[in-house]
Amino acid sequence: MIEVVNRQRRRRINSEQWRAFAEEALRAIGAKKHNATIVFLSDRAIRELNRRFRGEHYATDVLSFPSLPEPFEKENQSQLGEVVISVQRATAQAQSNRLSFDNEVKQLILHGLLHLCGYDHETDNGEMNRLELRLRKRLGIWA
Repeated sequence: MIEVVNRQRRRRINSEQWRAFAEEALRAIGAKKHNATIVFLSDRAIRELNRRFRGEHYATDVLSFPSLPEPFEKENQSQLGEVVISVQRATAQAQSNRLSFDNEVKQLILHGLLHLCGYDHETDNGEMNRLELRLRKRLGIWA
């Protein structure tokens, strides 16, 4: 199950649209777990998360927070984690790349879900990037 949480006021968010897309993306990825949360935030809120968890002092477009098992669990049995998206960054990037807001958000959700599934473009010699490009084509996301 995908939960969509909107914690910003700048743009109306169609929760059902993003829930359905995230479910489709997880199926395309072949994820073993299918529970995740997609959170839409302001630049200010994501800047604070980026500072607190990554030591970076700027608003980023997307952050991923994998769910970690509780001390009494061998592993978290159902929840992948959270994908957090800045609506302001997504809007600006869509405009600068001449894409629709929806297309940009699809890219960010897919990217975040890949991270939750264990992919890391900073350490995997391009594996995540190659997979992400293939999945974009399959899911009809334009770059």
